[in-house]
Amino acid sequence: MQRRFRCRPAFLALVFTVLSTLPAAAIDEPERLWLVGERAFADGLYPVARRALERFVDRYPSDSRAPEALLLLGKSRLTLGEIEPALDAFRRASAATPRPGQGSETRFWEGEALFRLKRYAEARTAYEEVIRGDASSKFAPDALYGYGWTELELKRPEPAVTAFRDFLQTWKDHSLAPSATYQLARALVDLKRYGEAVPILSGFATKYPNDRRTADVEYLLGWARLQSGDVTTGLANMRTFVANHPNHPQAAEARRLIGQTLTTTGNRGALQTEYASLMSLSPPTPDALVEAMTIARRLQRPTDEAAAWNKLKADFPKHPLTVKTAGELADAAFKKKDWKQTITYAQAATAATEDTPRAEAWLLIGESELKLKRYPNAAKAFEEVGTIEGADVGTRYRALAGLGIVREEQKNWSAALTAYEAVGARSPDTALKQWARERAEFVKSQIKKPAASPPKSAPAPSKPKGSS
Repeated sequence: MQRRFRCRPAFLALVFTVLSTLPAAAIDEPERLWLVGERAFADGLYPVARRALERFVDRYPSDSRAPEALLLLGKSRLTLGEIEPALDAFRRASAATPRPGQGSETRFWEGEALFRLKRYAEARTAYEEVIRGDASSKFAPDALYGYGWTELELKRPEPAVTAFRDFLQTWKDHSLAPSATYQLARALVDLKRYGEAVPILSGFATKYPNDRRTADVEYLLGWARLQSGDVTTGLANMRTFVANHPNHPQAAEARRLIGQTLTTTGNRGALQTEYASLMSLSPPTPDALVEAMTIARRLQRPTDEAAAWNKLKADFPKHPLTVKTAGELADAAFKKKDWKQTITYAQAATAATEDTPRAEAWLLIGESELKLKRYPNAAKAFEEVGTIEGADVGTRYRALAGLGIVREEQKNWSAALTAYEAVGARSPDTALKQWARERAEFVKSQIKKPAASPPKSAPAPSKPKGSS
C-alpha cells in the first residue's frame, strides 16, 4: 500500500531568489533552513527538503517550528523510501507538545511507515487510534483503509471485511473506494463466501471502468464462480480474462484452472478444443504451451504432447519455465529408464541460470550416458558437474562417483581410485561413501595385479581407448 503526496510545480528557484534579495541581517540561519525546507517540500523537491529540515531539527531542536519540521522531514523521508528514518521523525513529532499537524496526523503517518516496514500489528494499532480519536478527521478514511489492509496481511479476513464495508458505506466516493471494493471481495473469497463476493466483483467494471485492477477483478470473479460451482460461467470468465490479459501474472494459473476444470468434468472434446486454442495462441506464451502439454498428457496423446514441447523448446529455449519443464520431464524419463529421452530433456535443462538445477541436469545426462555405455559422453557430463561452484554437495559426489565408474570401465585405474577415495572420504551420503570405499579396494587390487607378459611372437597390446 503506497500513497503519494500532492506536488505543486517546483519553483525552488523562487525561494533562492527571495533569499538572495534579503540583506544578510534580515534572515538568520534557522529562518533560512525552515523556509527552504518548507518550500522545497511544498514543491515536491523532497531530497532538498530532507537536507534542509534535517539540519534545522539537529541544530535548533528548541525552535517552536521543530515539531512541524519533524513532521515534514518524516514525510520527505517516507516519499524517498527511507522508512526507518521516517518512522523515527514521526515518533519524535508525536512526542512534541503540542503535536504538529491536524489531530492524529503524526500517528497516522507512523502507521504508514510501520505498514511499509511490514510491522502490521503495530500499524494496525496506529490506524485504530486515528479512527477512534477523530472519525471525522481528513485522515480517518485512509486510516480505516489501512486498518482493513493490515487485517488482511495478518490473515484476519473477517475484521478486514468489516473495515472495508464500513469504509465503502461512509466514503463511497473516496479515491480509495475501488481498491477497498477489490480488497473486500478478496477477503470474502478468502472466507469462501463466494456468494457475497461474486456480485461485488461482477459490478466492479461498470462502477469503476478505468480502474487498474480490472484484470485482477476478472480473474478473481472467474475463480469465485468456479469455487461456488458455477462452472460454465466461471470458465467463461477465466477465458475472457486470459484472452484480454494473456501476459498477466495470473494468466498461467487461469489456464491451469481451465484445463483442470475441463478434466474434472470429463469433457474430452472441450479439452481438445482448449489444447488447440493454446497451441494457436498468437503470440505464443511459455505457460500456454506448458498447459497444452499437460492437457495432451491427460488426453493420453503423446504426439500432441511432443508437439507442444517442441514448440516450447523452439520458441523459448532459455525461458525459466522451459528449463523447469525440461528438468521435470528429464526426471520422469529417468525413472522410466528411458535414457535417451532423459538426455534429450536434460540437455534443455542445462540452460538453467541457477547452479543447483543445472548441476542436476548434467548429472542426469552423465548417469544416462553411463547406462548407454557411452563413456566419453558420461565423463564429460560428470566433469561438468564439478565445474559448477554452487552445485549441491550430494550431486557433486554422485557425479564424482559416476566419473569413477567411467574411469574403471576404461581401466584407467589411477583416475578411478582418485575419484572413489574422494567420495569415500567426504560424501554426505553414507551408503554412497561405503560403496565408494569398496570400489576403491577393488581398484587397488587391480593395480597390484602383475601385468601378464605377452607372447614373444605377438605385439604388445595397445592401451585401452580413453585411458590416460
